[in-house]
Amino acid sequence: MWKGRFEEEQSDLLKSYSESISFDWRLYRHDILGSQAYAAALERAGILTAEERGAIVEGLRKIGEEIASGGFPFQIDLEDIHMNIEAELTRRIGRAGAKLHTGRSRNDQVAVDLRLYLRDIIDDLASRAAGMQAALVRLAERHSGAVIPGYTHLQRAQPVLFAHHLLAYVEMLDRDRGRFADARKRMNLLPLGSGAIAGSTIVLDREFLAAELGFDGVTQNSMDAVSDRDFACELLAAIAICGVHLSRLSEDVILWASAEFGFLELSDRHTTGSSLMPQKKNPDIAELTRGKTGRLVGNLVSLLTVLKGLPMTYNRDMQEDKEPVFDSVDTLSAALTIFAEMLDGAQLAESRAREAASDPLLLATDLADYLVRAGMPFREAHEAVGRLVAESARTGVALNALSMERYREVSELFGEDVRETVFDIPKALAARKAPGSPSPENVASRIAFWRQRLG
Repeated sequence: MWKGRFEEEQSDLLKSYSESISFDWRLYRHDILGSQAYAAALERAGILTAEERGAIVEGLRKIGEEIASGGFPFQIDLEDIHMNIEAELTRRIGRAGAKLHTGRSRNDQVAVDLRLYLRDIIDDLASRAAGMQAALVRLAERHSGAVIPGYTHLQRAQPVLFAHHLLAYVEMLDRDRGRFADARKRMNLLPLGSGAIAGSTIVLDREFLAAELGFDGVTQNSMDAVSDRDFACELLAAIAICGVHLSRLSEDVILWASAEFGFLELSDRHTTGSSLMPQKKNPDIAELTRGKTGRLVGNLVSLLTVLKGLPMTYNRDMQEDKEPVFDSVDTLSAALTIFAEMLDGAQLAESRAREAASDPLLLATDLADYLVRAGMPFREAHEAVGRLVAESARTGVALNALSMERYREVSELFGEDVRETVFDIPKALAARKAPGSPSPENVASRIAFWRQRLG
């Protein structure tokens, strides 16, 4: 690459320390795609003949096939995927291959390769997130009428439909897909043609290149184009947030599958046992996903830390962008896929969940609402019901089993219909009719919405 400037052979330690071919080889398809388009632009600029361009395109195609089949001999001396491909192309077709790098730097070459790669990755992640959404909707449908306790502070709060709880994660994943689409839109500008820092005296038709490679337009500042990794940070942030959502769902699954909750039964195919305790059935998929989320967050912080002190423009530190990106992509891709499969094999223990949700304390807020509808200010109603709850806790008598005399002592607004009006879970859920609330009607409508949207 630079043998004209240097007289001594590179240190073997430097070669080992600076190589990236061990991980950036996975950009090969996008490097070849970018180089084939670049050859066409060089022909339009009069640098290549039609025959030379044809030889380059065909040579790159064959190299791509060899890499895909595992038969390509990568060389650590050539540092990265870009030089491995270019050197082999030149070896095979001669001087035409040596012309390919005219007006191009590895700075703008890697910038376009990474954008091309991440465009495909985003499409794949969005598809897998949709698959995860569909699995949640299927589980919600299988138990569309089941009731569980809803929790705040991990304390029983109010009854909700199990399906409503699951659909909360469908909403989260939809925001994740929106973030993926957002990141894709912003990264879809062509940096190729920016050279190392200041473009080139070989003027290329960058708009033609953008159209050839499916970009929406071209970058407008060559210095920014080669040093920008915002798009990678943005994707890592979207991946980390999606991972956090999966981690929160994992925590619910882990709790629900425990003997103390006993709500969710996971299939044998998606659980593990203990090397010592024969009775164990562990939710390893959920636990591993919860743990791997730390890596997703760490990869984002890692890249931001690399970039935060860099002067303009390209610096070799930026080689450290790829491993965090590749690791996050692989980790989230696997998590979305296996989690969806696990959910398809899961079943809710409806009777156990119904028993837990039958605690009359879960309808204490509904009892306060009863007083509000009778004309009492909410804060007064909250205090009145709080006194009844305290007596229930002190005496061990269920909230709905306290005498009418006691209810009347607290407030004369309580009528004889209070028990059947308030302490009926189907009625309580049906009354929650506001958009976004967990009434059976709302939940059924939302399930139908997601089924249609997800296909």
